[in-house]
Amino acid sequence: MRRASVRLRPVGGLAILAVLVWRVGGDAFLTALGRIHLAPLALAAAIVALTTVLGAWRWVLVARALGTRLRLGDAVAECYRSQLLNVTLPGGVLGDVNRGVRHGNGTDDLARGLRGVVWERTAGQVVLVVVATGVLLVEPSRALLAPTVVGVALLAVASVGLLVVLFLLPTRSRRGEPTRLGRAARTALGDVRAGLHDRHTSAGVLVASLLVVAGHVGTFVLAARTAGVTAPTGRLVPLALVALVAMGLPLNVAGWGPREGVAAWSFGVAGLGAGAGVTTAVVYGVMTLVAVLPGLVLLVAPARWPWARWTSARRVAAAHEGGARG
Repeated sequence: MRRASVRLRPVGGLAILAVLVWRVGGDAFLTALGRIHLAPLALAAAIVALTTVLGAWRWVLVARALGTRLRLGDAVAECYRSQLLNVTLPGGVLGDVNRGVRHGNGTDDLARGLRGVVWERTAGQVVLVVVATGVLLVEPSRALLAPTVVGVALLAVASVGLLVVLFLLPTRSRRGEPTRLGRAARTALGDVRAGLHDRHTSAGVLVASLLVVAGHVGTFVLAARTAGVTAPTGRLVPLALVALVAMGLPLNVAGWGPREGVAAWSFGVAGLGAGAGVTTAVVYGVMTLVAVLPGLVLLVAPARWPWARWTSARRVAAAHEGGARG
């Protein structure tokens, strides 16, 4: 059942793209490709470089709060690699999964490595949703507010419902031993406490997340300008935030699908035209893909990966230590 749902997720993204081509036409996609040139690509790459470093810093803070070792330089390189995988593979999250696995293997604690990535990504998404909701509340027309709030509310209700179900399930077996669910619940609670009780970690994660959101919004506005949209920046910021929230849905094909669909809808509601929304979203997607191409170096030369050298050196040191004790 789980495998079937995973395989069907990209189908949702393909269906959205097919509907857009049918309703809006293919000209919006072709127009986007024709408007892209070197200057905005370079500027987008610079913005993405900054957001990548900030995201890596957020990951370092979370990983250290969980008690795992992670250097900022290694985190930046791995974030570039994971972003490239996210924008080239179905689902949009496989790069993050790979990032967590590699960190876990590099520190001999796979579970903790994966948890670090999950909490880091969750913190970023929560900040994004809060910022988007706040901006939509003060947006003059509030045309996008109701549908977005309904979507966020449904997601919140589903999350609370899941928590209630997990709370009602037994956390101990008949023998009194903790079940797998009980151990997972205790681990998650411990992770949250470790992050919230450390003011340095929680404040750093919040600041990094806010700056990452600002960088993504800036890239989206740059894409809109490149696409020929002349609306004031104040009108584009809410549209960018709504599109960014949609990008978090795991129903895309290498990042494509929900972003273009929501952009078409939001631009249409704002009176800028659905075609302009699709064109902007396509330009944004191309800009992002080009900006994360440095991750390709890490894909073609995995043997030179810093963690591999660090892990090997640590194992050699451990072997020597064991030999010395013997």
